[in-house]
Amino acid sequence: MTKVLEIHGIKKHFGGIRAVDGVSFDVNKGEILGLIGPNGCGKSTLFNAVLGQLEPTAGRVMLDGHDITGMRPARLSRLGVSRTFQLLQVFPEMSVRENLILAGQEHRGTMVSRLFGPRDAGLGEAADRMIAFFKMSHLAGEKAGGLSYGQQKLLDAAMAFMAGPRLVLLDEPAGGVNLTMLGALKERLRAINSELGATFVVIEHNMEFVMSLCQRVVVMAEGRVLAIGTPAEIRANPAVIDAYLGH
Repeated sequence: MTKVLEIHGIKKHFGGIRAVDGVSFDVNKGEILGLIGPNGCGKSTLFNAVLGQLEPTAGRVMLDGHDITGMRPARLSRLGVSRTFQLLQVFPEMSVRENLILAGQEHRGTMVSRLFGPRDAGLGEAADRMIAFFKMSHLAGEKAGGLSYGQQKLLDAAMAFMAGPRLVLLDEPAGGVNLTMLGALKERLRAINSELGATFVVIEHNMEFVMSLCQRVVVMAEGRVLAIGTPAEIRANPAVIDAYLGH
């Protein structure tokens, strides 16, 4: 099985606080991996150390067998690593279609192409395909700020996948989304995985969302990996039940 991402012994310390303390796991090509754990267990810190927002204290991060440890987010983006944030990153005054074109430019465009290239940077057709894939065609011309919160979350996810990245990291995609939109989001994420072969990691508090979407789940507690396994294995793991599910 081809490994897209390898995390080897990542540590991140803040003074005497060990926020992440020797975390290791892999993400396989074409996999949906879940990352869960109690608040304060180090999930977001790990995420930020992997994605270059924070410099790891120790450990290595490999993408397609190449060392990307500490690489800045802009460079990772050009290598095909995309992400969403807990706080929405959509541009409210721009249309759904314009948001997607802009997201594509972040990965593909250069300053020259933005200044002298076509107005849609040659990404109009790709944006339309992504809009159709995420079933937002009826909203294509609407300003993102006028969408419901759930629709904005769907757009946020579509933007992360816009440039066909090697790996996407979704931070709390289900947060604050109502049940109807949550079902639509889950269905589209499953489809982008099965139909387009997208590889992604989901950091999430919504246990049901993770267990029903992901093929494998990594559980963190107190800065370390507590367990790795299928959703069924994680549900049955006494240590996980004790540390997370039981709360």
